[in-house]
Formats: sequence, C-alpha cells, structure tokens
Amino acid sequence: MRRRLLAVLLWCACIAPAQADVRLLTAATIHTGEPDAAVATALAWDDASGRVLAVGDRSALLALYPLAALTDLGQATVVPGLIDAHAHLMFLGGTLLQADLTGTTSKDEVVARLQRFAADNPDGWLLGSGWDQNHWAQKTFPGLAELDAAFPARPVWLGRIDGHAGWANSAALRALAQQPGQRALGGRWQPDGGRIVRDAHNQPTGVFIDGAMDLVRAAIPAPDQATREQMLARALARAVSQGLTGVHDMGVSRDDLALMRRFADAGKLPLRIDAYADGNADALADLCAHGAYRHPGGRLEMRGVKLFMDGALGSRGAALLADYSDDPHNRGLLVTSPEDFDIAVRKADGCGLQVATHAIGDRGNRIALDTYARVLGERKDSDHRWRIEHAQVVALPDIPRFAALGVIASMQPTHATSDMGWAEDRLGPERIVGAYAWQRLLAAGAHLALGSDFPVEQVDPRLGLYAAVTRQDRSGQPPGGWQPDQRLSAAEALRGFTADAAWAGHDESQVGRLQPGMRADFVVLDRDPLAVPPAELPALQVRSTWVDGRPVYEAAR
Repeated sequence: MRRRLLAVLLWCACIAPAQADVRLLTAATIHTGEPDAAVATALAWDDASGRVLAVGDRSALLALYPLAALTDLGQATVVPGLIDAHAHLMFLGGTLLQADLTGTTSKDEVVARLQRFAADNPDGWLLGSGWDQNHWAQKTFPGLAELDAAFPARPVWLGRIDGHAGWANSAALRALAQQPGQRALGGRWQPDGGRIVRDAHNQPTGVFIDGAMDLVRAAIPAPDQATREQMLARALARAVSQGLTGVHDMGVSRDDLALMRRFADAGKLPLRIDAYADGNADALADLCAHGAYRHPGGRLEMRGVKLFMDGALGSRGAALLADYSDDPHNRGLLVTSPEDFDIAVRKADGCGLQVATHAIGDRGNRIALDTYARVLGERKDSDHRWRIEHAQVVALPDIPRFAALGVIASMQPTHATSDMGWAEDRLGPERIVGAYAWQRLLAAGAHLALGSDFPVEQVDPRLGLYAAVTRQDRSGQPPGGWQPDQRLSAAEALRGFTADAAWAGHDESQVGRLQPGMRADFVVLDRDPLAVPPAELPALQVRSTWVDGRPVYEAAR
C-alpha cells in the first residue's frame, strides 16, 4: 500500500501545475472511496480545473506542494461528495413555498397548520403537502368535511407525502368542474392510471390517486417564472446544506431543464444535476432529436428518461401480483399500460438513452423487468445501466433478474423506516420478505444506488445512512432493526451515496471518489461516518460542501 501511495504521489509530481494554482487540504481523516485504500490525511487539487492532483499523507503532500494554499481542517473528516440517486428538485422547491404538513398526526392538526399558513398567504389556492394518513389514529383517507369547514370558499389542494395522492376540498372541486370538457366527478368511471376515491353514493370524497391528480392540477394556476426560479434556488440551497454535491433528478420536463440550463449558464448551480426526462413527452423528444445533453460547465446533463409503472404502497397504488392484505380485491394501479410502457422503453433505447422506471409493487417490478428483457434481448450484458427506481416490493424469484439483466436497483433507505410500521399490513408476512430487500439484491449480484426521493423523504443523506445501517427510526425502534438481516454496513451505505450512485449515472470517471484526475467534490463532516456508533449518524454535522474544489456551503460558526 505504501509503494502504491508513493507511486501516485510521484505521478502527480510529474504533472503538477504551478504551485500558485494548487489548493491543499488536510484533515484527520479523508476517505477516498477507493476500496481497501488507506485513510488519507491530505488532498491536493488544481484550483483552476477543480480536479484532484493527489491524495495521501499530510507530510508527503506538504513536501510536494510547499507553496500551495493550505486549508487545515483539524480533526474533521472528509468524504467524497454525497449524491442522491433519486430526488425531485422542483418538487422540493414547490413544497418549500407551501404549507408543510409532514409529521401531522391528525386531520385536525393538518387544518390547524393550514390556517396558520393561510394567515400569511391569503390569496389564491391554498397548497400544502406532506400528510400521511398512516400516522393518524384511524389510518383512513380523509374527506371533504374537515377542509370544507375551515375553508368553505378558498380552493385547497394537499399532496400526500409520497406524491401519489392528493386531498381537495369542495371549492377545489368546483374549480375543477369549470375546466373545459371536464366530466362530472361522480359515478363509477375512473381516469387512466388513477383513481377518484368515492363514497357509497359514488360521489368524490376529495382524495385523488396517481393519474387522477392531474384533473385537479389542471385547475391550479401554474407558477410564474419568478416563482419557478425561487423554487429551484431554494431547493438547491437546501440540498448543498445537507452535504449533497449531486442529485439524480427524476422526471425533469423540457421547461424545467431550460430553467436549470439558465442557472448553469449564470453559474448558479452549486451542485451537479443528472436530469432524467419526464416520461415519453417533450424532453424525451428533444433528446431523441438532438442527442443526450451535457452543459459545458459539467454540472448539468440529461442522458436518460424516467418512466412510471405503478403508484405507491402507502396509498395502495403500487401494482401487486395479488390483493393487498389489508384491502381485498385491490391490487393497485398501473400508471402506464404495459403496451405504452413497452413503446416508451423501445423509443428511449432507439435513441441510445438510459431508462429508469418507477416500480414499487411486485407486479410493477415484474412488468418492468419483463419489458427490459424483451427490449434488451441479447444486449442484456451491454453497459446500458438501466434502472428500476425504488424496487420496493420484489417477488423473490425476480430478485436475481436484476443482476442477470444488468439492472440497477435505485433504492431509498428511509422509505423502509418510514413504511415499516404498516408495510406488512399491506403485504402480509410472505411478500414482505422481498420488500426493501437491500442485502438480498446485493447477494444476488445487483448494483444498488441510494437516494432519498426528496421531498417524499427529508433532504438529508445522513438520515439515509442511518436508516441503511440500522433499519430503525430515530428513537432506535425496533430493537435490533426491522428485518435486520437486510441492514447495510456503514461502508456499503456510504458507497451507495457516493461511488455507486455515480456509477448509476455514468459519472464514475468524474465523481464518487477522491482520486487523481477526478473532480474535487467532497463533504467536510465533524466526525467519521465509518467510525461513529450508528445511532450518531443523523447527528453528524456538515461543516462544508465543496464542488470543483470550491465551497458551495459553509456552516455558520
């Protein structure tokens, strides 16, 4: 190992730029992300290019670059930049401008928060997000009555925590009814890929699931350009403050990409965005017409498409092979028909693009795998790196198919700890064995990429590390963790948010590790995530976040 380190340092010395252009950072612990590599104590990079020149021993690099600008971090720990492999920046930005309903434990608490928010935001539609009926005493979907009593005239639309259901009041339904060509909401009909929840008289209760939500959204005025810029700016600031240097943004529209490009042109992207087009729509058409997009600044690209197969488990929209254990005769929803899904996958494949598919239920995952197998055919061993986003409930016979087809399981550790209180109620004791099955997928040879799905979950990779390592909630429950045999080691979890996430985005030559020639993207923490007790992972302090060798976030001292 010492000979290897010396060789790297000598190589770096041969190509070293002028000393004035070198930045040198020293810390008690620097994890390079290179398997089996020794812990380093110094990192050098070219200030002009933002690329790593050398990583190794403090005294050796001080001797190699005696005139370099030095930053000594003392006892801090440096890790490669954290990458969230599945998130939604504009969705997050929108929630930051709405009423925050996360953690509410009753409908009354939802209404109380809305009333406080409405006092400061008196005009237009009243928007909020984050409610979850699984945290309420009755655990049933809400209805019109509670919102109507508090807001009889003002339209209200509240997104569920998973983004797969919404709750409206009667004023919102009246606004919806005024849309051109809108069909009456009563009766037994259902929109494609969605469900209007109705009462015993076949009248809408105010809850809309998956594709049905588009009916209400069409009645809500779109945000203006200034608001959209504010949404993106707030989301980016929140992300880098949590130690994120990269985000795989799943479901980016043509307009959203144009906004991100303007930010990139103006030097206002503090992190890297791997954008995935929003289904078989305009952004995918642009990619097919002009090829994959990469901004010359290196912080924005779009080379893939995100498709939808089914809904979410919490709203019973995930497509299952058999009935929900707690809702007989319901097997969830296919948001996209298998025929349309096949068309979209073949289109993306023909355009040379990476395919990523949202699939949560075991039926949704099977259809996605079956379609991938058909389309790839004999090319399944090629370096396509197609993905299944969430891979949340997988039938045991389908787990080995991920590796066999070269499909990445893009998973979110905090989904397991958020859902563990009710997931087995939905699935029963047999299907739960294939749910949130990180170690089973790894043991079968699959690649994992880890993320959060923010704002469905919090924008905090430390919580993801904690959930992955413990499978417990923040209070340490259940003892030993939920399905503890599926826990990841701290090293596996950190790799899932760094090198493995980079690989899933075809970015492994640029980011995910701290090695000569790669970009100097890293995070400074107060303690070592590979050495602290797992219970302390959520309390790690992000002291600073660096991209291309420049700080994009620094904590107040």
